[in-house]
Amino acid sequence: MKGFRVILVGAIVFLQNAIYAQSDWEKFKEQSSPIKLWVLYHPFKAKKALQVSLEAQKVADSVAKTNLLDGDKAGGQVDAFRHAYWMARLHQEIGKNAAYSLGKAHERENYKSFKKHKLEDGEVPDKASKEMDLFNNKKGLSYTQKGVLTLKKALVYKVVNAVLKGDLKIIKKDSLGNYTTCKGDIIPSEELLHKWKNKKCIISSEN
Repeated sequence: MKGFRVILVGAIVFLQNAIYAQSDWEKFKEQSSPIKLWVLYHPFKAKKALQVSLEAQKVADSVAKTNLLDGDKAGGQVDAFRHAYWMARLHQEIGKNAAYSLGKAHERENYKSFKKHKLEDGEVPDKASKEMDLFNNKKGLSYTQKGVLTLKKALVYKVVNAVLKGDLKIIKKDSLGNYTTCKGDIIPSEELLHKWKNKKCIISSEN
């Protein structure tokens, strides 16, 4: 155990000195343990992954302001778009396996957030959102290839069309934004509060 700690500290110091600018290092220190572990396994891909992650968030925010999708960043079409676009761009830049493992690390991070009652996109993560994200991540990986660059605008429309065709997944809500069961019954907010498993319903993204 002591030897592992020495290696870990050495790797972190190496990352700080050899790869990251100070601003990037501050971002690294803010990350959860699953993300930090991913960085330690992929030190030379981490900076590019950070850039792509910030890009994906920015692009999703822009799409949310249009009428292309439903504008819903938490369980809706924009949420599905963000994850698929993120994975598609990561596949291009750092490869399929590294991208996939980063997506899984992010979901482990979300479970830790749930345990601490921390918010993601304004809500506490749960099992349904994890399953939705993992599905959309996997689909997103299939939209690109490593080293084969697609114009970002073309990729945006490719992922938007995938959402509208129902190739991705979202979480069922009514017209007022209330979560519902698969039968359409509104799920009381108290049934969702601090519960990892609940009655949320995952459906195709064209709905």
